[in-house]
Amino acid sequence: MNLVLFITVLVISFIAVRIGAIAFQLTGLEWSMAKFQALSCFTSTGFTTKEAELITADKQRRRIASVLIVLGHAGLVTMIATLANSLRAQEVIESKLSRPLLPFQMPAFVAQLINLLILIVAVYAVYKLFTNTRFARRLTNDLRKRIIKRELFKPVTFEELLLATGGYGVSRVSVCAGSPVLSKPLSKSELRSNDITVLAIVRGGETMPNPSASTEILLGDELVCFGKLKNIRKRICVNP
Repeated sequence: MNLVLFITVLVISFIAVRIGAIAFQLTGLEWSMAKFQALSCFTSTGFTTKEAELITADKQRRRIASVLIVLGHAGLVTMIATLANSLRAQEVIESKLSRPLLPFQMPAFVAQLINLLILIVAVYAVYKLFTNTRFARRLTNDLRKRIIKRELFKPVTFEELLLATGGYGVSRVSVCAGSPVLSKPLSKSELRSNDITVLAIVRGGETMPNPSASTEILLGDELVCFGKLKNIRKRICVNP
């Protein structure tokens, strides 16, 4: 019974981490970072200060992280308790039976060794299952559909997301009065020469994806840009 409970908790833990990763991704995190942060929260390890800011700065992400941390601690305690009971000697098994399981008394260390081997095989099997690319993809897609259908999280808004290297990210910036790019076409804005790419322009509630080089930048436009985050606001709005 303890072995079954241990394996059940292990499977639930894998699923919980996967759901957490999907939830983080739906709030705007890149998938590889979302998976790492979900695992970090669940195990309370590897949570770096730089990446923690992306979690703590957002209300939805803080809620997701809190749930993962609580579930992680609860799962760890349960797994330790069931593991300890699973490694007990033969009398634990035979106490549930009306007669001995074997015609002879099995030494305690042999029974413990058998239980340990069963646990190792079970853990390995579960690990291989959840790291199988095809299975993981199908599970992730199914869980994502269910999460989206239930509307557990609000649609992600554009926000500054630091990437792993170079300080690059996506930012949505309003064009204010006095902006160096105001009333200029994109080709004359010098944004490209400053390593800034305009992905879309939001004007009057409508989004213009992949605007052409001749598109003029107007007051009140919101530019969705990719580039060096420290340069984007400085080049678009003098009052960030």
